[in-house]
Amino acid sequence: MFNEILGLPAHPLIIHFAVVLTPLLVGASVVYALVARFRPYLGWAVVALAVASPLAVFAARQSGAALKEARFAQVEGDLGQRIAEHQSFALPLLLTTVGLGVASLLMVYLTRAKLRVPALALSAVSVVLAVAAGYYVFRAGDSGARAVWGL
Repeated sequence: MFNEILGLPAHPLIIHFAVVLTPLLVGASVVYALVARFRPYLGWAVVALAVASPLAVFAARQSGAALKEARFAQVEGDLGQRIAEHQSFALPLLLTTVGLGVASLLMVYLTRAKLRVPALALSAVSVVLAVAAGYYVFRAGDSGARAVWGL
């Protein structure tokens, strides 16, 4: 399922969803948490991104594993190390993105329900998870580009 799309390796195509949606979730969640006047405008976007971004990261991780198995299973040396480094960011990115998605959904629900103290706590958790997800999406993307382009 995650091997190819129209005869092309799926991973280079799928990763663009994760690379775009995750930073959007990070930004929208942080703004929603910190700037109350934007909440009526951002709520729907935070909810949509909280669902879509973890799914995109999951698909990127699965397609990356399929690509490695199909074309790079026996690679060693410098390229093998770069691929291993890139792959090492997949699980932390997935976990932080899922955590941010869940925290963001709860944050939107609690702020809409006017539950101030739990909403503030979830806002703080969301900001921390947003920083972590932002870090891992950057590191995963950067290490992937370095693996491909040999930088």
